Amino acid sequence: MTGTRLVPMPAERVPAWLDRTMTEYVASRMRSGESRTRAEANAQGSRDRWFPGGAPLPDHFVWDVLDDDDAVVGYLWIGPFSAEATTEWWVFDVEIDAAHRRNGHARRALEAGQRVAREHGATSIGLNVFGYNTGAQDLYEQLGYRVTSTQMQLPLT
Repeated sequence: MTGTRLVPMPAERVPAWLDRTMTEYVASRMRSGESRTRAEANAQGSRDRWFPGGAPLPDHFVWDVLDDDDAVVGYLWIGPFSAEATTEWWVFDVEIDAAHRRNGHARRALEAGQRVAREHGATSIGLNVFGYNTGAQDLYEQLGYRVTSTQMQLPLT
């Protein structure tokens, strides 16, 4: 299987995808110890900042990840982390559907995204991975990502 490729997510699918990915983002933040109120505020902030009017900023890429048979097996969203630092890019979200994991799709999608980032002047690309997601951490390490900070929390209840 070598045909993993990225195609722009059709504009008519972006709103439903955005709702789903933000719901998953809230759940991940809560699983990591954040209150629902704070997690939802973070998700709304992301929507407002990166998807004004419901569409991604012009320099952000939201792709479907396709397999050899041109079936959608996941998605990838990358772009500059800020308007001020346009050479510092970010993997905002990457997900491969459970039935298609462990087939190299995420690796190839991220590598393709890195090429696009370089072509657009990026000098680095970062990401956040939640502490409980050890499988993703292993993949990112294999791809050459390095830890730049670690947040830790002690529940007091």
